[in-house]
Amino acid sequence: MESVLVSACLLGQAVRYDGRDTLCDHPVLQRWYREGRIVAVCPEVAGGLPVPRPRSEIAFAAGNVLDGSAKVVDSGGRDVTVYFLKGAGQALEVAQERNIRIAILKEGSPSCGSHVIFDGSFTGSKVRGSGVTAAKLRQAGIHVFSEDEIAEAEMLLQKLETGTAA
Repeated sequence: MESVLVSACLLGQAVRYDGRDTLCDHPVLQRWYREGRIVAVCPEVAGGLPVPRPRSEIAFAAGNVLDGSAKVVDSGGRDVTVYFLKGAGQALEVAQERNIRIAILKEGSPSCGSHVIFDGSFTGSKVRGSGVTAAKLRQAGIHVFSEDEIAEAEMLLQKLETGTAA
């Protein structure tokens, strides 16, 4: 049985920067939970950041944190890139230990955003891009989906389990 890596905040864990969660009650996630497929991860907490914590965004969002052309800063201007890189590494390690090939991550997050992140201005503006963990997982060949793409993730999961995935 395939396991799926899922952002802990989507599972109702109060790990977000503001001490809250972003519970996603999608029926597929609920079924996967009952089946024992879900492996929860919060890369920011795993990387050593507290809850609550100052909001963080990727500065120079057009760059890439993994190659050093961008960094993650908190709302006070503190460079917190090292925590995000450490958390991304730990998420990847968990995924590799469990042979996980699919992740459902929180869209918009500087760690988990799969398509959209905040632009680093702390004004609520968003840009196309990936969070640090999403980018690291993709770099390792893991399929990353947002909470809005659970149906697509489920289709891929079925293909992986039946051996029909390309």
